[in-house]
Amino acid sequence: MKILQLFIIAFRSLNKNKLRSFLTMLGIIIGVASVIAMLAIGQGSKKSIESSISSLGVNTIIVMPGALTSGGVRLATGSANSLKNDDETAIAQRCDLLEYISPVVFKSVQAVSGNQNWSTVIFGVNDDYFKIRALTVSTGVKFSDQDEHVAAKVCVIGYTIDSNLFGSGVNPIGMSIRINSIPFRIIGMYDRKGQNAFGQDQDDAIIAPFSTIQKRMMSGSDYLNSIYCSAKSEALIDDAVDEITTVLRQRHKLAPSDDNDFTVRTLEDIANIFGTVTRVMTLLLASVAGISLIVGGIGIMNIMLVSVTERTREIGIRLAIGAKGKDILLQFMIESVLISFIGGFLGVCLGVFASYMVGKFGGWPVTVTPFSIILSFAFSAIVGIFFGWYPARKAASLNPIDALRYE
Repeated sequence: MKILQLFIIAFRSLNKNKLRSFLTMLGIIIGVASVIAMLAIGQGSKKSIESSISSLGVNTIIVMPGALTSGGVRLATGSANSLKNDDETAIAQRCDLLEYISPVVFKSVQAVSGNQNWSTVIFGVNDDYFKIRALTVSTGVKFSDQDEHVAAKVCVIGYTIDSNLFGSGVNPIGMSIRINSIPFRIIGMYDRKGQNAFGQDQDDAIIAPFSTIQKRMMSGSDYLNSIYCSAKSEALIDDAVDEITTVLRQRHKLAPSDDNDFTVRTLEDIANIFGTVTRVMTLLLASVAGISLIVGGIGIMNIMLVSVTERTREIGIRLAIGAKGKDILLQFMIESVLISFIGGFLGVCLGVFASYMVGKFGGWPVTVTPFSIILSFAFSAIVGIFFGWYPARKAASLNPIDALRYE
């Protein structure tokens, strides 16, 4: 038989039992749609995390205190006090591969303006911090080196602080707020940054001169919460990390066998951690969705076996008038593949639509990629071929005489 004739016969067979054909396709449709939607959510989450991490700055290196051990239990990174002002000074003087460096101290505070108040975090940094974090002050100005030198009570605020303390339509520049009962004058606002990779609102922050916060809010303590650095280029990040590690190990008098009492992190490290999580999540979601395709394939096999049984006499007649076993095999294989192809196409349409709806109404970041569509469609075709082979083979191996006698 010609291929075209086999396709016509297959279409007629599927059209003869429309409801049964649709129900058979339904497993494939749901499976393909699920795979596309799950991969879209996974890819969207990955891109969202990458975007959030990139908002932390360019070529950024973060130095944090080490972990404190209490009662034999090792606490989280940053729980120990192992970084001091002199460490930041030594890094700035001895690390030639760094372009910018800023000490960082922070404290949870209550900001008050008139009868409005807001719980937030205040950061004490120097001017380099804005360059490292790629923070742009769009309204007003940044604090100057002179402000840092005299520990001026000035600050730059984020959008969340502005909206909660002053409301819309009010220019906060030049206005005063009380932070833990200390008056600060607002001299600038930085552009919106949104949430970071950890889900924190980067606009919910107050930034003030490092000397001001350390002297007035940290009781003069010279301990640092972290040190933010920026390498001169992306290619030099790893070497810059080695430089920082060497300087701090020498300053802290650590023996070669001693563990570091500090942690050096790069954005690549953070991205790899979150990338691993998103990859595992995406794989898990896609695997669960892939089960639907397998179930759909079992449905195809079941219906094709029923179809072979129903059409036994028809198969016998075709064999008797000269059709070969391979023609019967190809005929049923074409029917199986048609079911999976049509189901795959409808599944792709449903999956793209479902992804769009999840992104629009669910607020989830979603990204439908051509790879996910091709993968889902190809897998549905493989399922159709795999699960259609046995029924087609059974039909092709029928004895013509026995088939003609079948009631």
